[in-house]
Amino acid sequence: MLQGIPVGIIGTGSAVPELILTNADLEKMVDTSDEWIKTRTGIQQRRIAGEGQSTSDYAYMAAVKALADAGITADELDLIIVATVTPDYQFPATACLLQNRLGATRAAAFDLSAGCSGFLYAVSTAAPMIASGLYRKILVIGADLLSRITNYQDRNTCVLFGDAAGAVVLGEVPQGKGILSIQLGSDGSGGELLIQRAGGSKAPASTQTVAEHEHSIVMNGKEVFKFAVRIMDNLTREAVEKAGLSMADVDCLIPHQANIRIIDAARERLGLTEEQVFVNVQNYGNTSSASIPLALDEAKRSGRLGSGDLLVLCGFGAGLTWGACAIRM
Repeated sequence: MLQGIPVGIIGTGSAVPELILTNADLEKMVDTSDEWIKTRTGIQQRRIAGEGQSTSDYAYMAAVKALADAGITADELDLIIVATVTPDYQFPATACLLQNRLGATRAAAFDLSAGCSGFLYAVSTAAPMIASGLYRKILVIGADLLSRITNYQDRNTCVLFGDAAGAVVLGEVPQGKGILSIQLGSDGSGGELLIQRAGGSKAPASTQTVAEHEHSIVMNGKEVFKFAVRIMDNLTREAVEKAGLSMADVDCLIPHQANIRIIDAARERLGLTEEQVFVNVQNYGNTSSASIPLALDEAKRSGRLGSGDLLVLCGFGAGLTWGACAIRM
């Protein structure tokens, strides 16, 4: 359990593009079908950012809502962390662009890259800073425009991904509430299973890398699926046990929204009912680091989460990485 000042989520917000890309739309683009996509992923549609829009645009919209929900202004923030794999630029950090746009003049800012686990890595970085008394208010955002790095000629990946941003404000909460445990992990030997090969120092951009779609997401779906089911089961149990509780105490699990079959397999292993697991993958697809905070914001605003509820956030992603938090609402 976190030592020191109790830390929790005091505000949430999210933002998604207006443009909807349905399975029927994808049928016109690649060799696929609505039935094939829904059966294998549970996804019915995803949101796609408009031309000229960037990750920082959606991070900003989500941040404004989270700040309003927390009842604070941007100049009260001490730190901004943006988890993303699709930053506006290689540098400066998207968090710095956001800091300026929000007018958060007191806040330090940096980006964090941990794939779809990025939001949980960012929360796990921020929470101890508040618990120790170093900072009082931290804005954490998961934001990705995966459409920018998706190959829409690859039917195995293009059906999966969408664009979104989700944000939370972390701050002090009453004793006994807030983040009870944090669990993180990684296995770099699986790095090749989910990767964007070009654009970094190993394979700088060139006409060849662009022509061969090496700036797009490449995924070994079968291996990632097996990894995800195993890790979500173990990770959720570890986070709950670390908080000194049991699975019988869990009121709601919000997993990374990657694939309904992964979610259902993990749910069954954990002995949870469908009502105990919040799912919105059908509406947005896999939105990477935005997935969990987007679902969290929707669950909160829909009245799904009540005061005193035990909530578990759990995710996995490129790296390979994984993370979970047990939170008392």
